[in-house]
Amino acid sequence: MRISRRQALAGAAGAVATAALGRAAHGAGPADVEPGDRVLICNEDSNTLSMIDPMTNTVAGTVNLTSFDEDPRPPFRFATGGVIPTHAGMVTKPLYHGAINIHGGAPSPDQTLAAVTGRGTSNVYLIDVRAMAAVGDRPNPKAGETTRATSLTSGVLVGREPHEPTWSRNGKELWVALRGEGRIAVVDVEAARRESAGDPVRAVAGYVPTVHGPAQVWFSKDGGTAFVISQKVPTLEVLDTNVGTDGRSRPSRRALVDIAAQDPYGFTPFQKVTPDGAEMWFSHKIADGLSARAIRGDAPLLDHVRLGEKARPNHVEFVENAGGRVVYASLGRIDDGGPGGVASSRIVIVDRSAPAGRRKVVGSFFSHGREAHGLWTNPANTLLYVAHEQDELPGTPNAGQTVCSAFDVRDPLAPRFVAQIPLGYLDLPSGRLRNKKSINLVYFRPGTPMHSG
Repeated sequence: MRISRRQALAGAAGAVATAALGRAAHGAGPADVEPGDRVLICNEDSNTLSMIDPMTNTVAGTVNLTSFDEDPRPPFRFATGGVIPTHAGMVTKPLYHGAINIHGGAPSPDQTLAAVTGRGTSNVYLIDVRAMAAVGDRPNPKAGETTRATSLTSGVLVGREPHEPTWSRNGKELWVALRGEGRIAVVDVEAARRESAGDPVRAVAGYVPTVHGPAQVWFSKDGGTAFVISQKVPTLEVLDTNVGTDGRSRPSRRALVDIAAQDPYGFTPFQKVTPDGAEMWFSHKIADGLSARAIRGDAPLLDHVRLGEKARPNHVEFVENAGGRVVYASLGRIDDGGPGGVASSRIVIVDRSAPAGRRKVVGSFFSHGREAHGLWTNPANTLLYVAHEQDELPGTPNAGQTVCSAFDVRDPLAPRFVAQIPLGYLDLPSGRLRNKKSINLVYFRPGTPMHSG
């Protein structure tokens, strides 16, 4: 939808004002935002990671997971002869060995590392959050004015279509759901550091057979139970992790749960455990609903929340503070009539203070972006960040940019918009690579224990 010049100027002024409000809110105290906090966003089409500084709500840096410009010769370049390639052309260029389709992202228990998956390259990269760099990158022997200073690691090869990675609660293992297969790769984290650095070791310690097309694993708060969801069958698998004294798991199946009543299409892409550790919540994207199950036993159903036709929920996130207890779900659907008359997705609000079996949608708010996906809050549960897959429309303040949005959620039932953050570009020696199609989003406070499930 196009808007007038006056509306565009008003929108730009509003963005500046809300960014200022955001900075003022951040000054309320160290419990909200601390120096060194980062919001990491996986950009699937550009194969980059945007790192946002929540102190300023600006991009602090971009982690480059491409292999462009490691060599001065044309087959290695991002832009050749002044021509910027298409996305498909980027990742099929001769001698390209970088990431393809960076998608899933997850924080280590101490939040110093992120694990991100390359869906098209069948691998996992470890990211040093403080350094904003991939673990295992090496000095580039061809470094110069027209080439990169580093060469990209190959990461850890895990298997076909790795969708989401998840860290074990003790941080010793990384479980990677292989959506193109029927198994999970269990990765030894210390060995993964070595394999990423080029040592001749195999970081995958073993594979766990699962339901067909596993999309994600999430652990109970105590680490004793693993839930496996699928995007190919309407089945939830529950595993006992059986972690030994050595900190390694020995998984065994506890139950297979038929969830066809909630997800007849068999397309459940995301799950997350509640902060109290009692429940697991699931997004059923094609079935346009959410559900919650108990962690105990065979995971009995607690709630099934219908979101309406073509809501297309992606991720869920929990906010619990003095203002209330809610579940947010990002919707992939884009609605007309958003803020300033611009099309936008929505975030729905489910009141989790209601008794189990009676939770329902109590409101929604526009995400200030198109096709909302990843959600995460700061440790105080007062700020919410939202990633988006699609670029902003022509004639808008951040036209042609993929954006991240920030909200003040001190009142979880009435979120207040803080800022729309354009993700910008990665400046390569041969050209500018635009950060685009944001999927996962994680808020990091490196060096501190995770604040939620």
